[in-house]
Amino acid sequence: MSNHKLKKKDIINHLSNKTGFSINFSKKLINDLVKIIIDNIKDDNFNLKNIGSFKLLTKSERLGRNPKTGDEYIISKRKSVSFNPSKKISKYLNNLL
Repeated sequence: MSNHKLKKKDIINHLSNKTGFSINFSKKLINDLVKIIIDNIKDDNFNLKNIGSFKLLTKSERLGRNPKTGDEYIISKRKSVSFNPSKKISKYLNNLL
């Protein structure tokens, strides 16, 4: 699982291989986890203990520019998600370096 462009399918296959669960059961687990996270982010902030916190950001409309042509255009307002890892994960990752 050292692929930098990880897909949901890769996570499902890895979970299936690691646990012995069927592909369909692993897919249901991952899809349910993603749905739980999305449903809870809708209520603003979502904290997974020892993993990190997800925060819903609202970005306002702004003026953007195409870097190649220099043409200006309006970037519409939208919602975005921010993730901050827990101290436990940050500490673990810093000890790997």
